[in-house]
Amino acid sequence: MTAKTMRLTVAALAACTLAAAHAAPARAQTNRTHVGLNVVYNFDYEEFGAGGQMTFPIGQMLQFYPSFNVYFVDGGSLWAANADLKYAVSGENLNWLYLGGGLNVTTASAGGGSDSNAGLNLFAGVESLRGNVHPFLEVRFTVGDGSSGQVAAGLNFTLGRHQ
Repeated sequence: MTAKTMRLTVAALAACTLAAAHAAPARAQTNRTHVGLNVVYNFDYEEFGAGGQMTFPIGQMLQFYPSFNVYFVDGGSLWAANADLKYAVSGENLNWLYLGGGLNVTTASAGGGSDSNAGLNLFAGVESLRGNVHPFLEVRFTVGDGSSGQVAAGLNFTLGRHQ
């Protein structure tokens, strides 16, 4: 791991820890775990992919948001794993908007070689919170050794009864 990647990792972990420490108890829209599936397009790699994500409530509007994507590349493999925090923007007319950030690891391999890059995620999305199935659309930027941008769309499913 390079010194730059190490500094980015430490800064992201510190920000995540501080945000989680100041969170309040969970409420209706974020008080249940969700699991979801997505399709994604990465603009820098110019590849489509698919993956999944989960959301675990931490506080009133804050969730832990791990995700994983596999891209459909010819002659190799490309995948990304993310460990993020997702913040639901509060307000009567903004409850569909969320923002977040966290850590990313992307690994590409082809022709017997592979390369992994770590970076910081910044993302924004919209998600319907009605019912037990929540469609979403998200734009994500990863900044680091392998900077990239992508758009994802999918469905999140509530585990357990929605309140």
